[in-house]
Amino acid sequence: MREGTGEERYQPKATTAPPFPLAPITVIVGHYGVGKTNFSISLALDAVAQGWEVTLVDLDVVNPYFRSSDYRELLEEAGVRVVSPVFAGTTLDSPSLSGAVYTAIEDAIRQGTGERKRVIVDAGGDDVGATALGRFAPRIAERDHAVWYVVNRYRNLTQTPEEAAALLAEIEAKAGLRATAIVNNSHLKQDTEEETVIESLGFARAVSAALGLPIVCTAVPKEIVDQKNDSFSESCATQNVYPVQVYVRTPWGT
Repeated sequence: MREGTGEERYQPKATTAPPFPLAPITVIVGHYGVGKTNFSISLALDAVAQGWEVTLVDLDVVNPYFRSSDYRELLEEAGVRVVSPVFAGTTLDSPSLSGAVYTAIEDAIRQGTGERKRVIVDAGGDDVGATALGRFAPRIAERDHAVWYVVNRYRNLTQTPEEAAALLAEIEAKAGLRATAIVNNSHLKQDTEEETVIESLGFARAVSAALGLPIVCTAVPKEIVDQKNDSFSESCATQNVYPVQVYVRTPWGT
């Protein structure tokens, strides 16, 4: 258990069936700090709880602070297999990627009838992080897959639909894959409230229209969803609400 990850304080709680189907390979992309890693962890934990054989691939070779593999113990205890770049037990940046990434992708692609294998790829932020994904893109593109673009209205440089669309174009160019849907994960970290989410819904619709992509879900902290506020539920009715547990916290506690 790594000091500063918050893993010791945020243990898995009751999982929720995601309100959407998972492709054999689901790639999560987006700007730094939009919440890709927390979304990927929540998705992996909920999918394995629903009976899927899940591999979470950590392809973030850029950011040393927010990596899925930092939560390996939590994930593996729940039954999620974690595949990550080889850093010799450190968080130092390195271009070295485990050959297990190829194996995980091939297993998902070649699974037989009745098998329930799913791969979730947590890609690095922006076009720089997407470069590592590019080497696997040709094989992924050959088979059933999804690429979900995570947006956060409150994240610097993606606060307008135009900015979000421009960033996605850069990511797609480096990754060699086209986005298939949008995830609205607009939040203000520990200051996220009902209004934070509600005020982001129009932004998500505008990004969806600008890119011509559907909104797969709006991710909302589970404690907000559990309040069962009728007006909140009505406001979010047009976008699938996906309750997510907050696992990822900054090492400096904010």
